[in-house]
Amino acid sequence: MSYTNLLVEIVGSTAVVTIANPPANTWTGASLKDLRRLVGELNANADIYSLVLTGGGDKFFSAGADLKLFAGGELAVARDMADSFGAAFEALAGFRGVSIAAINGYAMGGGLECALACDLRIVETQAQMALPEAAVGLLPCAGGTQNLAWLVGEGWAKRMILCGERIDAATALRIGLVEEVVERGAALPRALALASQAARQSPTSVKACKQLIQGARAQPMAAMLPQERAAFVRLFDSADQKEGVNAFLEKRAPVWRNA
Repeated sequence: MSYTNLLVEIVGSTAVVTIANPPANTWTGASLKDLRRLVGELNANADIYSLVLTGGGDKFFSAGADLKLFAGGELAVARDMADSFGAAFEALAGFRGVSIAAINGYAMGGGLECALACDLRIVETQAQMALPEAAVGLLPCAGGTQNLAWLVGEGWAKRMILCGERIDAATALRIGLVEEVVERGAALPRALALASQAARQSPTSVKACKQLIQGARAQPMAAMLPQERAAFVRLFDSADQKEGVNAFLEKRAPVWRNA
């Protein structure tokens, strides 16, 4: 399949998606729509357990949207791009497996929001991250105000969004924006290693756990605890649960069916 400004490679049970729109790997309406389509296709592919996103080249993960799109001040363009960003990154956040952003350079605006929509973020030492939209009279409209505050707390979210503070890899790790810092060129290999770890888990269990963890953002614990127990029981109808228990008892590696 072909996707606008997105290169897709399947490595084992992992889909590696490279944002490829030089020089800054900016998002367009077409590439956002294709990202949403791609995630839907990966969700339907039982052989895919993980999704790794990275940027083409060695300078940018993604600089977000090209501001030239908004120079004319056309509301229709703004509305279409906002809807496209939202639909794409909400689809990414809803990917049934593990999603990992391998941040190999600047992640700005919609580029950082893309990484925020992933489950995990690995960042290289030279990378810089920011949500600078308010500096040009705009705001992060693809989950930035929500996902950033959830990850790093209200104070740091306000520093980055309201004060336009740009942060480096060490700060991102300290405040909880990313899970790991690696040397230049090592983000993608490390992300693939994590994806390989995830592949040892039951994909049906991973899907259920991810839904429960993310569900806590919108519902109180009292509502989620019964859902947790119900999901545990539902897994007993899965082929993967039977395979996992038998593999453990037989002291062998499980062969998952994602079913």
